[in-house]
Amino acid sequence: MGVLQEKLSSFYKSRWLVFVAAMWLQSWAGIGYLFGSISPVIKSSLGYNQKQLAMLGVAKDLGDAVGFVTGLLCELLPIWGALLVGAALNLIGYGWVWLIVTAQVPVLPLWAMCVLIFVGTNGETYFNTVSLVSCVQNFPKSRGPVVGILKGFAGLSGAILTQIYVLFHAPDHASLIFMVAVGPALVGIGLMFLVRPVGGHKQVRPTDGKCFTFVYGVCLLLAVYLLGVMVVQDLVPVSETVVSVFTIILLLILVIPIVIPIMLSFGPEPRNPEEEFLLPEPHNKEPGKSQLDSDEVILSELEDEKPKEVDMLPASERQKRIAHLQQRLLQAAAEGAVRVKRRRGPHRGEDFTLTQALIKADFWLLFISMIMGSGSGLTVIDNLGQMSQSLGYDNAHIFVSMVSIWNFLGRVGGGYISELVVRDYAYPRPIALAVFQLIMTVGHLFIGMGWPGAMHVGTLLVGLGYGAHWAIVPATASELFGLRNFGALYNFITLANPTGTLVFSSLIASTIYDSEAEKQHPQSMGSLLLHLPNVAAESLKCEGSVCFFLTSMIMAGLCVVAAGLCTVLVLRTRIVYANLYGKTSSSRLRL
Repeated sequence: MGVLQEKLSSFYKSRWLVFVAAMWLQSWAGIGYLFGSISPVIKSSLGYNQKQLAMLGVAKDLGDAVGFVTGLLCELLPIWGALLVGAALNLIGYGWVWLIVTAQVPVLPLWAMCVLIFVGTNGETYFNTVSLVSCVQNFPKSRGPVVGILKGFAGLSGAILTQIYVLFHAPDHASLIFMVAVGPALVGIGLMFLVRPVGGHKQVRPTDGKCFTFVYGVCLLLAVYLLGVMVVQDLVPVSETVVSVFTIILLLILVIPIVIPIMLSFGPEPRNPEEEFLLPEPHNKEPGKSQLDSDEVILSELEDEKPKEVDMLPASERQKRIAHLQQRLLQAAAEGAVRVKRRRGPHRGEDFTLTQALIKADFWLLFISMIMGSGSGLTVIDNLGQMSQSLGYDNAHIFVSMVSIWNFLGRVGGGYISELVVRDYAYPRPIALAVFQLIMTVGHLFIGMGWPGAMHVGTLLVGLGYGAHWAIVPATASELFGLRNFGALYNFITLANPTGTLVFSSLIASTIYDSEAEKQHPQSMGSLLLHLPNVAAESLKCEGSVCFFLTSMIMAGLCVVAAGLCTVLVLRTRIVYANLYGKTSSSRLRL
């Protein structure tokens, strides 16, 4: 009995149990990606025009991006308390929207609806922050795989929730809002005592690589399965029984990763002390500091001591010379022969504060490129309902699900491809971002031209490119500006989403859409203004590729500009990446 209790205690304290629970939490956390599905019912129920709907979309993006209060509360409250706050915000915000749409409470003015959407979506930031903080602390030497997988599940959540909605509520579209309000809140409350940093000394075990590979396999299986299910439901009428079977299989796939903590806790775990690398214990360090501090200082000294002709040498010879010089500097500093000095301000690759990063051209190149790339992608996601209707597609839910899957694959693929670029070639990571932005350009062109299969191809390319931004940009920011203040840097970078959609969706797409709709329905517009002078515009529908043609062309052009900015950043940071990744590390985790 004592052995069983010990194993149960080990299971509860397993960092892999925390990771799996965080994956489940993230699979309900991407509620913002469902806005394209719930926006048509909000528009029709409340009589909004496209510009008013776009304002709700901006409020949603602001709620998803403004995480400063979230970070502060996560430091003041226990982890379960932060999750409870997020669940309450989600329930209050979207729950009230559901009551309004179903006419159970009086309709509120537009600004109040924006507040409700903001509050409801802001609950998502608590789920994301708690999941990422807990798992990064539990896996300090595997941050890349952990963040990529968790963000991937957040990207898949739109497709997962849509499938569950089809089982329980279709075709009652208003019920999707109810599920968005209640579902994430219940999951967050149910997991609030599981998702947390666990105590104990952290180790890099030889089983970690296999476990991460297994989880990646489950993620890809989930993405392929969801894609197949959505295509079948789109092409062939399916009965309620078949939908139930599809959903049960989906839930079983989501449960599969639990076998990892079960096997590690209850099964024999082979341990080879020679292959387990203990992480150094902290010795009165301030939060956020790492043992890389001395190496980062030496990197700054290396720039001073390194002869300029070293950069002109072949890669292999340059790596040897840099490694030799760095070894000499480390030895001299340890013996006291060289007094390592700090500069007044950090250099690329060292730890920046947010204010220090904001005065650097590299940061603004990355941020502006993010605005153009992710902002244009999110504009497509937010307007999928109107885009699909204008091109003659009746069911917008299929495209919401598909773009959610492509978003997931973009995050996984973007992180993997960019890691190959830096690890195998020591080349700047933003070059991969530039390639994905050019891919997005083609997607915008397809949607704008309205070619056959435009929505299928367009959501594929735009979804891949948009997802890649959230795998590549945070990693690039951590490499150029350090990890110590990464939370503040990341929260600032997320402001690119609402900034981009404010420009692309509210100011450009909605204005052009309403203008084209008025051209197609001039009599309806004139009658409206005659009889309802207090109403700005009717909820008119625009039909044809002309509705989003100019918008798509503008976004395609700006994606090309974003790729150009990334190329400039690549040219500015080649030496930094050569120093960071110029020599291989046998201790690096390879998946």
